[in-house]
Amino acid sequence: MKYYLIAGEASGDLHASRLMQSLRRVDGEAEFRFFGGDLMSAAGGMRVRHYRDLAYMGFVPVLLHLRTIFRNMAFCKRDIIEWHPDVVILVDYPGFNLDIAKFLHAKTSIPAYYYISPKIWAWKEYRIKNIKRDVSELFSILPFEVPFFEGKHGYKIHYVGNPTADEVSGFLKTYTDSYDEFCSKNGLDSRRPVIALLAGSRKQEIKDNLPAMIEAVSRFADNYQLVVAGAPSISADYYAGFISGQPVKIVYGQTYELLAHSRAAVVTSGTATLETALFNVPQVVCYETPIPKVIAFLRKHLLKVKYVSLVNLIADREVVRELVADTFSVDNIAAELSRLLPDGACRSSMIDGYAEVRRRLGDKIAPDNAAEIMVRLLKKEVDE
Repeated sequence: MKYYLIAGEASGDLHASRLMQSLRRVDGEAEFRFFGGDLMSAAGGMRVRHYRDLAYMGFVPVLLHLRTIFRNMAFCKRDIIEWHPDVVILVDYPGFNLDIAKFLHAKTSIPAYYYISPKIWAWKEYRIKNIKRDVSELFSILPFEVPFFEGKHGYKIHYVGNPTADEVSGFLKTYTDSYDEFCSKNGLDSRRPVIALLAGSRKQEIKDNLPAMIEAVSRFADNYQLVVAGAPSISADYYAGFISGQPVKIVYGQTYELLAHSRAAVVTSGTATLETALFNVPQVVCYETPIPKVIAFLRKHLLKVKYVSLVNLIADREVVRELVADTFSVDNIAAELSRLLPDGACRSSMIDGYAEVRRRLGDKIAPDNAAEIMVRLLKKEVDE
């Protein structure tokens, strides 16, 4: 069968590439055409646009590139019509992909399958009307989305497992470096335990969060070594502006290795909070925002969820402390970290919470499970 995939950013490229590999194992005649990145290209098929041509974040960048965005969208629609795939698989990236789903429903008979569902449970819940109308099948990687879509909105979805859980589990099964070996490879001091700093993968996130994170953890520098997980897409020169003259080291492209050997971590909100939990590393979650009091008010009155970290959302309770908006401060980060180091009730309670998160995620291999369901549904449509 012919599969057209659309991924608009680096994380989507990763998840889509693994889905493509799984689809090829289930469907030996699979053909791929896609908007995506280098990982999808390595999986095989024809890339027609790189996600770098799509990935504009924030109001001003989007406004400045509206012409390019509209041109790419128009091209994508024409390309789908000309290639006429059996299915279009939309991977996250809702601003672009929900428009494509709307087009497919209105103008074609091609079904839209959505892999990694839009996070409308956090905001823009009104989009559920479009999803129910335009998306034929929705594949979720977060277990709490099932009661949201099915219980609250009467829209049946597929929870296929969580790819981050798959990735961490696979890593831990094969990683054998001792702490001494890890430190030796990275010029670290094996006599002191590590506090990891995961400040995000975008320049703005790093700019907003890393200075306060460094200032807070520097209070622990006598007994711990402080190590930043360097994002591969960010240059060493950019990080130098924050860590120069500070008691901090940086390790590139080894986030999992770093977490495997960390005693605690300070983490910005996002997938990194889940990764940290799956490594059983106690953490403080923090995220600096502009005009924090206003953001705190909006969060309380407009956001549809109680938490911002995936760990707490999955557990449906506060497993990790979230310092966001008006609670984000150097003193608060340091205070929460001191409750986790070196040992104590807060540390063991958090690790118990992590076990609940793993239980809720389950042990399904997400891309394999999704691929099997997709191929089965498509073959059923053909037979009918």
